[in-house]
Amino acid sequence: MQSRFRSDRRLTTRMGVTLFLLGLLYVGFIAALIVLLKSWVLVVVVIGAMFVAQFWFSDRIALFAMRGRVVEREEYPELHAVIDRLCAMADMPKPVVAVSDMDMPNAFATGRNPDNAVVCVTTGLLRRLEPGELEGVLAHELSHVAHKDVAVITIASFLGVIAGLIVRFAFYSQLFGGGRRDQNTAVVFAAVMGVSAAVYAISFLLIRALSRYRELAADRAAALLTGRPSALASALTKVTGDIARIPTKDLRTAQAFNAFYFTPALGAEPGLTRLFSTHPSLEQRLEQLGRISAELGEAAKPGKPGKPGRTD
Repeated sequence: MQSRFRSDRRLTTRMGVTLFLLGLLYVGFIAALIVLLKSWVLVVVVIGAMFVAQFWFSDRIALFAMRGRVVEREEYPELHAVIDRLCAMADMPKPVVAVSDMDMPNAFATGRNPDNAVVCVTTGLLRRLEPGELEGVLAHELSHVAHKDVAVITIASFLGVIAGLIVRFAFYSQLFGGGRRDQNTAVVFAAVMGVSAAVYAISFLLIRALSRYRELAADRAAALLTGRPSALASALTKVTGDIARIPTKDLRTAQAFNAFYFTPALGAEPGLTRLFSTHPSLEQRLEQLGRISAELGEAAKPGKPGKPGRTD
C-alpha cells in the first residue's frame, strides 16, 4: 500500500545504488572469506544465519539494546493519539508503539516493512517536547517506515557489522593465540583482517552517504505532511541542544544505533565524529525546513501549532 508521504525519487535511487554496491561488496567479501578460510559451507551458513537474524529480529534487537518496551494506549494515550492521527493522514498501517526509559531525548523507527515496524520514543523526549514538536518528530520517524529506508539501512548496516566482528575476532585471536599458530595460519588471519577492514571502511562510507540524505528526506516528508516545518525545526533545535549536555559516557551505548535515531547521540564536543556522522548537520536541516516553511507560507499563518490530534 502506497502512503501519502511525498515520494522521493532521489531517495529511492540512492537506496537502490547503495544496495547494489553493497551487494557487490557482499559477494566479494564472501568469496574472499571462502578462498582464505577454505570452507564455503561454514562461511555461507554463518553469515546467512546472522543476516536472517538481523533482518527479521532487528526491531527486537534495537528495543532490547535501548531498553525499549511496547506500550498500550491505556498507558500512553497521548502518544498513541498522535501516531493514530499521523497514520490516518499518511494512509499507512500503524506501527507498534514503544517507549524507552532514557533521559536522552530521541526517537527511532525500526522494522523490515511498514506492516512490521516499531516507532520508539524515549521518556526524555516526551518530557521535553511540546505537542506540535512531538508530532513533527513522529512524522519524521513514520516517513522512514513509509519510504522503507529503515529496512534498507538495516540491510546495509549488516555487512559492516559482520566485517567489524571478524576484524575484532581476528585481532584478539592473533593477540592471545599467536604463539600457537604456524606462519601460514598467521598469514591467513592477517589477510582476513585486511579484507574485513577494507569492507568495513567501504560499507561505512556508503551507509553514511545514504543515511545523511535519508534524514533530510524524512525531515522534508514530515514537514509537508504536517504542514508545520517550524514545529519540526523547534524540536530539532531543542533535542540537539539537550543531547549535547548529556555526559558522553551516558551516550556510548546509544551511539551504536545513531543511524536509526532522529538526531545522533553526540556529546558536547563531537570533534572528528561529526565528519563521519550518520546525520546532516543541524544547520543543513534547519535551512531546508526554513525553505519549506517559506514555500508553504507558514510564517503568514496566524496562531501557534495546535496540539496533535486536532485539525487547524
